[in-house]
Amino acid sequence: MTLGPSTEQFVFKGNAREWFGIWIVNLLLSIVTLGIYSAWAKVRAKKYFYQNTYVADRNFDYHATGMQILIGRIIVVIGFVAYSVLSAIPVVGLVAVLALFAIIPWLLVRSLKFNAQMSSWSNVRFRFTGSVGKAAIVYLLYPVLTALTLYTTFPFFDRARKRFTMNNHWLGKSRFEFDAPIGGFYKAMIFALGWIVFVSVAVGIIAWPGLQAMAATEEPSPQFVIFIYVWIFLGFFPAATIYSAMVRNVTIGNLTLERGHQFHSDVIPGSLVFIAITNAVAVLCTLGLLLPWAHVRMHKYLTLHTHVDVNGSLDDFVGEMDQQAGAIGDAYSDIEGIDIGLPI
Repeated sequence: MTLGPSTEQFVFKGNAREWFGIWIVNLLLSIVTLGIYSAWAKVRAKKYFYQNTYVADRNFDYHATGMQILIGRIIVVIGFVAYSVLSAIPVVGLVAVLALFAIIPWLLVRSLKFNAQMSSWSNVRFRFTGSVGKAAIVYLLYPVLTALTLYTTFPFFDRARKRFTMNNHWLGKSRFEFDAPIGGFYKAMIFALGWIVFVSVAVGIIAWPGLQAMAATEEPSPQFVIFIYVWIFLGFFPAATIYSAMVRNVTIGNLTLERGHQFHSDVIPGSLVFIAITNAVAVLCTLGLLLPWAHVRMHKYLTLHTHVDVNGSLDDFVGEMDQQAGAIGDAYSDIEGIDIGLPI
């Protein structure tokens, strides 16, 4: 039991060797079963990372089953097939598109509910209570407005997503609260864009002779293609990581849990960029075999730089179970590659 103001560090106790054993079995069985086992693979992966992540000497846990995930995926795949078939019919296709847009907020909310209910810390389940109406505003209206402003208002959209996600999460009967000034989000975007400009100028100066030679011969040179790949890898990849690191610090730094528990993140953008780039190089050079090592390395760094200032006791959380949600929304998020949830 932790009493009085204190700081508790998040800790990851897993290691690359253990995770490699789970990962390689998950991969091979998923291939042999033509992807069916991937539902159980997801559960085993989440359980390993959750159960090895601790705060105040108590760990997280994941409670979904492979069958829940599989059933959700089957339903979503059937829905996508039906949508593809109906889209081929002009009038019906338009209705199908409108129906898809209408159902997306519901699917996202179901995903958040499912993941929250299947997650726990110290045997207390998380909950999510966001509404479909709010999800529609955040995930449908905000992206349109962002596009209309040529993405200059993207930080507002990003903050709105985090507000919706975090302010509707609960640990048992205790609610998370998040609000942050927009300045931190714009600062992250400016630094990310600044990095892209810096790399673009540097690569442009180096590639200038090659561009002149290509213009003279009117044939694309292999060197020019290489420079394009280098520009993308050294420009956009680190820029996205810089933005992610800075926004993570702002987001978690303005996150509290009822009773005055204050979270903090002190990720160093340069360090995270170094880890991300060296991870990518290591994975590419080993044809993916070092992917588990990269996963563990990144997760350890993020947990090491996350902590919570505890106000009082961490034994006061009371669990409250909602009606259990199905995994349909979670399956949709998997297929679409949407990452939503608490960024801890």
